[in-house]
Amino acid sequence: MAESVQVRLSDGVRLHADVAGPETAPLTVVLLHGWTLDRRTWHRQVTGLRQAYGDTVRVVRYDARGHGRSDPTSLRSATLDRLGDDLAEVLARVAPSGRVVLVGHSMGGMTVMEYAHRHPADFARRVAGVVFVSTTAEGHTHTAYGVPAPLARLIRIAETTGAGLLARFGGWRTPGPLLQALRPTLRWLLFGDTCDPADIRLTTSAVSRASLVSVGGFRPSIGAQHRLETLSTLGEVPTVALVGDRDRLTPPPCTESIAAALPSAELTVCPGAGHMLMLERPDEVTTALRSVVGRALAATKITRAAAAPAGVRRAGARQAGTRRAGARRTGAIVVQPGRLAAGRGAACR
Repeated sequence: MAESVQVRLSDGVRLHADVAGPETAPLTVVLLHGWTLDRRTWHRQVTGLRQAYGDTVRVVRYDARGHGRSDPTSLRSATLDRLGDDLAEVLARVAPSGRVVLVGHSMGGMTVMEYAHRHPADFARRVAGVVFVSTTAEGHTHTAYGVPAPLARLIRIAETTGAGLLARFGGWRTPGPLLQALRPTLRWLLFGDTCDPADIRLTTSAVSRASLVSVGGFRPSIGAQHRLETLSTLGEVPTVALVGDRDRLTPPPCTESIAAALPSAELTVCPGAGHMLMLERPDEVTTALRSVVGRALAATKITRAAAAPAGVRRAGARQAGTRRAGARRTGAIVVQPGRLAAGRGAACR
């Protein structure tokens, strides 16, 4: 059973978090949601992790400032660098010790990159694995909304102009009737070929909780971020990056550039899926997450039991290898580490 926790940040903003699993767990998984969404989008992955690992893994998901049940944000603090600092404070509060796996969707993935950029020593010391879901390290460089380039430029101008206007409405939220009218647009923008009605209802509900200053205020920071250089310094941290080939916001070139900056990363492309992979392709996302968690747990056990008999350590390694092999038995197309850098990335689409 998850416990609700309020995390008060250094600037007074309170974040709402759900925490499942004991503080003594050897590994903590932190799930970070996307722009205008909330922690509920991860509900299937929480269930999958709890079923697979029980109390061996602590699972944390929280609403970013200005989203979900967390406090509103000011326009001044509606930036990715602030979100990176928020993640550092959340870890210090709910997972002060032990290794962590960071899992970020869209803006959540950008938050992980910002944390790595602004807190490199903490990242190197704490992070045992990363999963990037439908995100980018290059702002809106590759965002084309699934339309021809001239129309995409017009949409971007309209989007950025509208974001500036929305940011002026502070803590107000999108009126219900307007949000219902926008549901077909949300469905087209965020989902791929098919969409479960329950998933679009959940997504619409999440958007309804985001304050307008968050909807508009984070847009400039999201569009301008460039963190490929930061990713290139992360070394051999186990990493998986997933994307849908129908993603209109962070299309496959976004994830391919992440995989190219991280030669050890595994890239997974989900045919027919859009931006909301956690909901559209929950099995693929959960399998990728379990692959990284399995490797992180194996590394943690080896570190803790360095003096154990060699046979015990080899058994742990075989168990981790089984999990990694399981990660490849999905319906998605997987590019193994190093292939993108070798110029074979075209095989994934």
